[in-house]
Amino acid sequence: MILTFEKRSYKNQELRIKFPDTPGRFMETELDLNDIIQEMHVIATMPDLYHLLVELNAVHSLLGLLSHENTDILSFKDELTDIDTLQESEEGAEVLIDSLLEGQVVALLVQNMERLDEQVKEEADGVYNTLAIIENMAEFRPGLCTEAAQQGLMQWLLKRIKAKIPFDANKLYCSEILAILLQNNDSTRELLGELDGIDVLLQQLSVFKRHNPATAEEQEMMENLFDALCSCLMLAANRDRFLRGEGLQLMNLMLREKKMSRTSALKVLDHGMIGPEGSDDCHKFVDILGLRTIFPLFMKTPKKMRKAGTVDKEHEEHVCSIIASCLRNLKAQQRTRLLSKFTENDCEKVDRLMELHFKYLEAVQLADKRIEGEKHDMVKRGEILDDVMEDEFYLRRLDAGLFVLQLLCYIMVEISNSGISQLQQRVHQILNLRGGSVKVVRHIMRGEGPRHTLGKVLPDLPH
Repeated sequence: MILTFEKRSYKNQELRIKFPDTPGRFMETELDLNDIIQEMHVIATMPDLYHLLVELNAVHSLLGLLSHENTDILSFKDELTDIDTLQESEEGAEVLIDSLLEGQVVALLVQNMERLDEQVKEEADGVYNTLAIIENMAEFRPGLCTEAAQQGLMQWLLKRIKAKIPFDANKLYCSEILAILLQNNDSTRELLGELDGIDVLLQQLSVFKRHNPATAEEQEMMENLFDALCSCLMLAANRDRFLRGEGLQLMNLMLREKKMSRTSALKVLDHGMIGPEGSDDCHKFVDILGLRTIFPLFMKTPKKMRKAGTVDKEHEEHVCSIIASCLRNLKAQQRTRLLSKFTENDCEKVDRLMELHFKYLEAVQLADKRIEGEKHDMVKRGEILDDVMEDEFYLRRLDAGLFVLQLLCYIMVEISNSGISQLQQRVHQILNLRGGSVKVVRHIMRGEGPRHTLGKVLPDLPH
């Protein structure tokens, strides 16, 4: 079958080159080639035979056919690289992917997408199948994301995302592939920044400032673009591009507009302001009156966010992280403005801080009690508490709200050590009133938590 494909492919190419302007002369070979491609779909379900495709040089021929008018070749390659099929035979899959990469498959796929006209349904399907091939390969071998991005894929994705054509399945798929490329990958994040991708993302997201996505698919695309932006902000150089592109102003407006985008805008601000690299963003956030936006969200978790599927913990974690980052990074006048917010209206924000502190303290203590019970039972059964189990227990503590609790304790420490006696007195007053103690706060602070995230050793609460 593979040899027949080789012969028909060669014959078709020969006649196409010989009679480029006379389709009638190569139409019969066209039909023969199409028939054998249809038959070859069966190989796509048998990864154990993939090595034959490589050994008989069929992969080279398949790559050569990418620019062929018959886009069914893309559907065949999508089936070949289907992730479930690839995982059936790791060995066969490795051989196939190696051969495809050796043939510069991504560069060829991108060149092919450049020539396809998405106004024609078959060619739009060809683009979709191409993106599926890329996704399948990236899922099987995540390491190829850097290479794929550098072979023109990143540039093509950005161009397609910003193209002024109505929203469709291909645009959604592009946003998905972009988010995949940027996951845990500083090389692709840097490349996106260099290609002015931060501006592209901000421009595309600005549509959702005053309008909610029209469909569930469009909402999914919006979330993918927000995820891509969050990934990019893990790289310090992109924070500067985000700042220059007025990303802070856009996120701040989204928080005020109270649309669906508000939840994700909060997440982006958190990513942009955390750590020492977020210092400039924190100062600018205060300058654009961001404190007026963030503190009402701190005082009360909006009900609309719950309807949008965001749990209180997620919302409260992002808000507390933004405030903690501001306390960590702000200097001089901006820091004074932040601290004065805690003294307003008879220290109502300190009251809210302490309310959240005890809420999360109770949740974490309850989780700790359960975990201790389980550990006790395991020891009684003679089971070993290894690192894997300890990690699992730690993740459960985080799930109960440990990280939010540590952020709240950090904020308590910072405002207590700010030199404003009114704040320190109020913190201690509520701690004593609710049976809390400085000792418990110190214990929480010394545990693993935002210490490394916020990039500095946290000070102790004063006695």
